[in-house]
Amino acid sequence: MKVAVLGAKVVGSTLGKKWARAGHQVMFGVRNTQNPQVKTLAKEIGAQVGSLAESIEYGQVIVFAIPGRAMAQVIQAHAQGLNGKIVIDATNRMDGGPLNSLALFAEHAPEAQFLRAFNSLGWESFENPRYGDQQADLFYCGAAGDAQDIVEGLIRDVGLNPVRVGGIDQVHLVDHIANLWLTLAFGQGMGRQFAFKLLTR
Repeated sequence: MKVAVLGAKVVGSTLGKKWARAGHQVMFGVRNTQNPQVKTLAKEIGAQVGSLAESIEYGQVIVFAIPGRAMAQVIQAHAQGLNGKIVIDATNRMDGGPLNSLALFAEHAPEAQFLRAFNSLGWESFENPRYGDQQADLFYCGAAGDAQDIVEGLIRDVGLNPVRVGGIDQVHLVDHIANLWLTLAFGQGMGRQFAFKLLTR
């Protein structure tokens, strides 16, 4: 699978490493393709580095792991390239509106297959998803079918257990889980080293 990870900070780099090690072809999409840290990262894991446009064209799956404040500009600038792609919104917009960018994708790239995932846990749980003998769950939403199968495979390749809460109409539920994580981590002082688990009988 060709995976374009837009952004190579801690979330993007952690996910990119996991997917490259699982055998996926990874390209990091960044504004400065000559950034020495990004070039070193890509060389270490056998990934590529490209511009945002190059990465969007390259990827079968496009993962947004850029700062929330940049989402509107990037989506608008690359809307045509995003149409028809499987798009994972892993970015939380902390500007007082919705955490997700579903409305932006619906307006500018309505033919993109939107899924919301990797936004409700800290990057530490992507790097090490095991808590004792438990595997952390990752709650996500998005369309059923091929896109669901592909994204669930990518979630498992990170080491997390995927839990789909519904289609994109349930994006608010995924964001509520993100808000719960943020509240516990920072509002209640629990720190970042925790995750969620759905228990069933």
